[in-house]
Parts: sequence; C-alpha cells; structure tokens
Amino acid sequence: MQAYIPRALTADLQRKLHTMPVVAVLGPRQCGKSTLAQVVTSQGGKVVHLDLERTSDLNKLRDPEAFFQLNAESLICLDEIQRQPELFPQIRAFVDARKRNGQFLLLGSASPELLRQTSETLAGRIAYLELTPFLLPEAAPDGDLDTLRKLWLRGGFPRSYLALDERESFEWRLDFVRTFLERDIPQLGYNLDAKRMERFWRMCAHVQGQLLNGSKLGESLGVSHHTIRSYVDLLERTFLVRVLPPHEANLKKRLIKSPKLFVRDTGLLHALLDIESPNDLLGHPAYGASWESFALETIIASLPRWRASFFRTASGAEIDLILEKGNRKIAVECKASTSPGVERGFWSALEALAIQEAWIIAPVQEAYPYKQGVMVAPLPHLLRHLHHSG
Repeated sequence: MQAYIPRALTADLQRKLHTMPVVAVLGPRQCGKSTLAQVVTSQGGKVVHLDLERTSDLNKLRDPEAFFQLNAESLICLDEIQRQPELFPQIRAFVDARKRNGQFLLLGSASPELLRQTSETLAGRIAYLELTPFLLPEAAPDGDLDTLRKLWLRGGFPRSYLALDERESFEWRLDFVRTFLERDIPQLGYNLDAKRMERFWRMCAHVQGQLLNGSKLGESLGVSHHTIRSYVDLLERTFLVRVLPPHEANLKKRLIKSPKLFVRDTGLLHALLDIESPNDLLGHPAYGASWESFALETIIASLPRWRASFFRTASGAEIDLILEKGNRKIAVECKASTSPGVERGFWSALEALAIQEAWIIAPVQEAYPYKQGVMVAPLPHLLRHLHHSG
C-alpha cells in the first residue's frame, strides 16, 4: 500500500467538529471514511471509536446513556451508524445535556435522505458531509496524465486505486459489487432480489450517460417503471449512481425533460462492463461515455456549490454539463479524444442559452483556445480555474 493520500474534505471536517455538536460523514462503503476519521481525530483530544459492525463494540452500547456518560469528555466516533438508528434519540438527549460542539462523529454508508428518516430528532444539531472515493485533485494534485488515466480506469475507491496491479484492482471491484448486492442491500432494510438488482446495475453501466428511460429498463427486467425508480433511488442514495437533471430554461424550444444516469465511480463502471485493462477500455464502445462520466463526476463532486445539469433539445442541441453559480453560467463538453471537436448541436445550445464561457474537457496535456469563448483544456485546468475565479 502507498502512503496516505490527503483528502479534500479534511479541513471541512475539522471546521464542522468545532462548530457543531454532531458531524456525519457519509459516502459509499470502502471510500475511506474510517481512515479520514482516524487521521482527523489523531490530531489531539480524547477520542473513542466504535465500529457498529463489530459485536464487541456493539456490546459496549447495551446501555448507551451509561457509555456516553463514561466518555463525556471524548469525541465519540460511531462507524456504520445506519446499523443502529435507534441510537439517535439517546444521542440527542446527551448532546442537549452537554451543550458543546464536537461531541459525536458519525460515519455512515447511507445517504442523508436515508439517515434523516431516523435522525429528525437531531435537526439543528448535526452537519452532513459527503466523502467520495478519491477525486483527481486528491490523487493527482499536479494533474499528471498517467495518474489521471490510472484513476479513470481503476476508479477512486482506495483499495482499487492503490492495488498492486490491474488484476488485483479489478477483482477487488468485482468483490465490492457482489458484497453490496448480497450483504449491504439487505442490511439497509431492502428486500430485493440480488440477481435482478445485479442485472439492473449492469444495465445502468450499458446505458451510461444516456437518458433514464424507466419503462424501457423495466421491460428488459420484467418489472414496472415504478420498481426501476426504486432501484435507481437505492443506488443514488448509496452514492453509487448519479442522476443528472435536465437544465431548466424558458426557451421556445422543446426541451428533453428526462434525467441522465451515470455510474459515479468509473472503476465500478468498468467492472460492470468487464473492462479490466487500458487496452480493454480504449477498444470498448463505452470509451467516450466512460470519459464523460469520469469528467462530470470529478467536476460535480469537486465543486459542490455549483448547480449542475445538462441541456438537450428535441432538435439535437446539446451540452453535457451546465454549471451555474449566482449569475454565472458555464458550459462543459466532454471529449475522450486527444484532438477533440464538437458538433453543430453544441454551438446551437451555446447560442440558445447565451453562454459566453465554454470548455471542452479532454485528456490533453495543455489548454488552448478552440474558438472565441471556448477553451480545450485538461480536467485539472478547469478545476483550478473555477476554484480561483470563485
């Protein structure tokens, strides 16, 4: 294993622990939540850490109130908190009695939506932070293209990205998929057929970056579009797929209103598509869609304060990603080619939306102007530009 890779969320987590009684770090399983917590909490102060998947740690919480009182001067870190939702009322009572910040750090593999079903009692007392698998600025802060390609192929889950070779990485991801289907879904309280869910997840990979058509997917699986929606919700709430909404604009054009569906981690995407090596990826029909997913996920996850959508009209005008913040609106097109070009629909969309700043993101070494107001750039260049320009 390589040395610890610093996480971009570190500063936010440290700040929230000083300003809120309870902080929850949420994200998919095995994305590094426990490691991040250990790094942050090792920097001073008393800490007690319980893994709620371990029987020995669960036994310590037979009387939660007594355990909390015994460790009243410590930061209490509870890992896999979604396994014990009945703890939330006791946490609230203890937090209200102590009246200080930094009392609990909760780590969970479920989304805020799932946790909030049982944590309404912590309203106003808890801050939620999302930890993703490694993002490009974390794995390759200098923008190295070889590191980018490795992250793109393997994805950002630490054990996949840091594996000794491609085979070990690929097998870890296959195990992750199997474990999620056979163990994690039942533990989250869902009574679903694992084989059917696996077929659906693989179908998501094959329609990567396309419009979400629940009826068509339902016909293929022999279920209703309502069931498909529940499958999508489950994968979205566990941070494994992203549903990108269509852009809303008051135009005299017929806009596509269905969202797009993406498998968030390209390593998992490639495992679901049986893509193991760089050559497999280069020759696969999903090559372009994979790059689009990698670029979009990196941008959206790295810029949480920007609103993200895509734009498409019935006549074919299209932009992969629209980023909005305040009065600023930016268009992003993703091209897997090292000599990228765009079609007429891209220019039509820029004109329709009156966008003055556009980027074509490709696996290139340097940024260069493509046309007035449009730059071709490597992914790290765009991220640095948007961070520095607000």
